[in-house]
Amino acid sequence: MSPDNGSPDALERGGGFTLQMVVFIIVRTLLNTAVRMVYPYLGVFQRGLGVDLRLFSLGISMRSASGIFGPFLAVVGDRYGRRSGMLLGVGMFTLGLSLVVISPTFPAFLAMMVLTNLGNLVFLPSMQAFIGDRVPYERRGSVLAYTEFSWSFSFIFGIPLVGLVIRLFGWQAPFPFLALLGILALAALYRLMPRKSTEESQGSHLWHNLRMVFTNSRALAGLGMAMTCSAANEMITVTFGVWLEEAFQVQIAALAVTAFILGASELGGEGLASILVDRLGKMNSFRIGLALNTLAVLALPFLGVALGGAMAGLFLLFLTFEFCIVSIIPLMTEMLPAARATYMAAFIASIAMGRALTDLVALPIYINGRDSTMANGVLAVALAAAGINLVSLLTSRLVRIENQSTSATSP
Repeated sequence: MSPDNGSPDALERGGGFTLQMVVFIIVRTLLNTAVRMVYPYLGVFQRGLGVDLRLFSLGISMRSASGIFGPFLAVVGDRYGRRSGMLLGVGMFTLGLSLVVISPTFPAFLAMMVLTNLGNLVFLPSMQAFIGDRVPYERRGSVLAYTEFSWSFSFIFGIPLVGLVIRLFGWQAPFPFLALLGILALAALYRLMPRKSTEESQGSHLWHNLRMVFTNSRALAGLGMAMTCSAANEMITVTFGVWLEEAFQVQIAALAVTAFILGASELGGEGLASILVDRLGKMNSFRIGLALNTLAVLALPFLGVALGGAMAGLFLLFLTFEFCIVSIIPLMTEMLPAARATYMAAFIASIAMGRALTDLVALPIYINGRDSTMANGVLAVALAAAGINLVSLLTSRLVRIENQSTSATSP
């Protein structure tokens, strides 16, 4: 193992850690593209598979609910090393995409959604724990924010590329392409990542780690805060593609442009987080972002009377949410340092559970609102999202970390 790859002062030495960060961003962009492409092209996949919209909504909810298994799988990152956790996650992702290549049916598509989601939920906490092991807490907000650029990159680059491939070759075409990239990602991680290092040996037993997570009231409050915040955002995320198609007759090419614009807004939120989070404080940044996000949610029905206004409203909404969620990721990495990968998996699983619960009701709320007088369903969805945001803000009052020291030595 090279010193740059394995030691906490890799930041200072430069090359190894920097290259790993670049690979993390690329791999996460790939994983996020596969997970997020379902939203803007929901109608395309639904028609290609020949299933009812409500059944498709149930499938998305099942995908999100699969996140509850994330902590059980991501404990690999604590027990066997961060490298093993990352390889397992990308392997599951690649397997899921391959199923649709072999059998382009709704059951295979559903299995793909579950496996790509779980793969992302296994890869991400191991990656975040790897960074948490090496970067001191006072600098961790900025470094983790850089990796979150991959979330916006998936909308800026990945989703438009998927749209182009669909337009040229049909709805099945993205799956073999993404599966091949998954194989390349496995090779890159296998080559670049260090094997299990000394700081990963602590807290290595599954049930011990889970007991640490679920008996700590402050840690549980952090999970509740994340769950409700993500649930509110999912209300908009799962409905905006259908809304734009129905209200403004937006087609595949325009949906790709929409994804690019929303990705740019998320990139802005991540950029702001990389600059401000460590200066303002993690929790202060979260609360500011959540308040602004709630205002953007409530403004969306009024801005959405025209396509330009709808795009502006979605831009503000995604920008503020991304700033909000990126702000608390470094805070979460320090809640339980002795079981860092397991807690980060629980954190991500709580986000997935918030989305799963919302996925069950978001489209029905939108459809019922659309069939009444509530602004094509947007007002109904916005009011529900704003209420959930309020719960998240109240829960944040219960979140604390005992101290801000970190096992990663300052470079």
